[in-house]
Amino acid sequence: MKHIEKGTFFINSEAETRALGLTIAEAAEPGDIVALIGDLGTGKTALTKYIAEGLGVKEEVISPTFTIVREYRSGRLPLYHFDVYRLSDGMEFLDTGAEDYLEDSGLSVIEWADIVADVLPPDALVVMIEYAEEGKRKVTVL
Repeated sequence: MKHIEKGTFFINSEAETRALGLTIAEAAEPGDIVALIGDLGTGKTALTKYIAEGLGVKEEVISPTFTIVREYRSGRLPLYHFDVYRLSDGMEFLDTGAEDYLEDSGLSVIEWADIVADVLPPDALVVMIEYAEEGKRKVTVL
């Protein structure tokens, strides 16, 4: 993802989370991968919903925790939303058939991406979300 500013900043509101999601969606190109890393409740799924909104996805975006991946094809690009929390490593991820999605012309967004980081390409956009003081989130984009 070429046109996303890298660095660390703070998100102070839902509106700022939405703005980040829309920015990522606008910059997304076919085959891009967004690797989301953060503790439970830091906003990974919320950010994914805003990325979907920015792509023009019409369906309701829900966490794919029990199915590993959900596909949304109504937007500018297909969106493949992964939640790999229940997997043990990258090889298990690939065993699910994930490679077919990652090599496709859609946008893959992977929650809990640190679990499968060993099989992600080096050009994946990494977004780390951490708790900060009083409801703020520290976001590092690599």
